[in-house]
Amino acid sequence: MISIADATIDDVSALVALRTAVAHDMTQRFGEGDWSLTPNEADVIRQLGASRVLVARADGQVTGTVRVTAAKPWAIDSSAFTRVDVALYVFGLAVTPSARNLGIGRQLMEAVKDTARLWPAEAVWLDAFDHPAGAGPFYLKCGFREVGRTRYREMPLIYFEWPCIAAGTRSPAS
Repeated sequence: MISIADATIDDVSALVALRTAVAHDMTQRFGEGDWSLTPNEADVIRQLGASRVLVARADGQVTGTVRVTAAKPWAIDSSAFTRVDVALYVFGLAVTPSARNLGIGRQLMEAVKDTARLWPAEAVWLDAFDHPAGAGPFYLKCGFREVGRTRYREMPLIYFEWPCIAAGTRSPAS
């Protein structure tokens, strides 16, 4: 049974370990890249204060995480996204390598959609590496649509969005 909840300060060490394991696995599979960066505890504590961090747990162990924050259109090239008053941005979806393909990532993305409905937000935006290490095909399966492409630090990215309808209702895209 997978449970998803907000991360707390007690989860910091587990989040560092999870994201480090994912970074090492991705580097082993795809070579060095932006996905190779590993956080420290100070990074994770800062993220807890600046965003909503969700964790997935199986048998009490943290097996996945994702961060959600209010989108800052001035911080990215938001021209590719549908113009809305309130959008959320997704960062750092990660599932421990030993728990992949168990539906944890999809459950985390459904929790992101639920967060957007309750915020309330009009859209969820995210990006994925335009590279075999990227999760673009996964996001498409989760109901997101590709809306543009860009480059960040020489890495090609694909922008995706999920339009959220009125808070408390189900989107046809879910």
